[in-house]
Amino acid sequence: MHEKKEIIAGSVLFNGLQDVQLERVAEISREKHFKRGESIFFEGDEATGFYMVAEGKIKIFKMSPDGREQILHIFGPGEPFGEVPVFHRQPFPANAVTMAQSTLLFFPRREFVDLVASTPSLAMSMLAMLSLRLRRFASQVESLSLKEVPGRLAAYLVYLAEEQGRTDWVVLDIPKGQLASLLGSSPETLSRIFARMSEEGLIRVHGKKIELLDYEELLER
Repeated sequence: MHEKKEIIAGSVLFNGLQDVQLERVAEISREKHFKRGESIFFEGDEATGFYMVAEGKIKIFKMSPDGREQILHIFGPGEPFGEVPVFHRQPFPANAVTMAQSTLLFFPRREFVDLVASTPSLAMSMLAMLSLRLRRFASQVESLSLKEVPGRLAAYLVYLAEEQGRTDWVVLDIPKGQLASLLGSSPETLSRIFARMSEEGLIRVHGKKIELLDYEELLER
């Protein structure tokens, strides 16, 4: 229970809760373990609760009629997912699968809604997190609809730089094939763009490590 409470306390969703409130959140959560590549839920499944990543990495995606995968989000430790349908009692709108062996915390809908109703600070944290999620999703939609693939890649590298707290190099947090899906591209196209950016002196690729040679120009793009 102690380790579970530490994981919960470190999440943006539960940031600022008092110790006794964290205990109540931990009490209603259930620990679940998944192998790499295992499905957590499918689009259309009933949303009986939501999840938080304790360990591992999760991708949220939709499938097109022709079988093409479009990644919507990738979540790591401390990040909740699948929480929106819980509040409007609709099915999950997308699929969730593990990208690595993962441990998740599951929060049953009924118990969590009761807890939110009795804890105003938790309700405010929920609103803040959902607002941040909406803002990130809006940025992704804008990027996919208005930017060409090179601009999307530049934006993602800048995002990673901000997340990792440096502007000289970043480490890709997902395989390049998954990154292509996230950016709405194909692996072949993404490889060509990486090569072109390298030729232009913007980046230098060392496997998963990407050296940012001209961070200001990446910002411009």
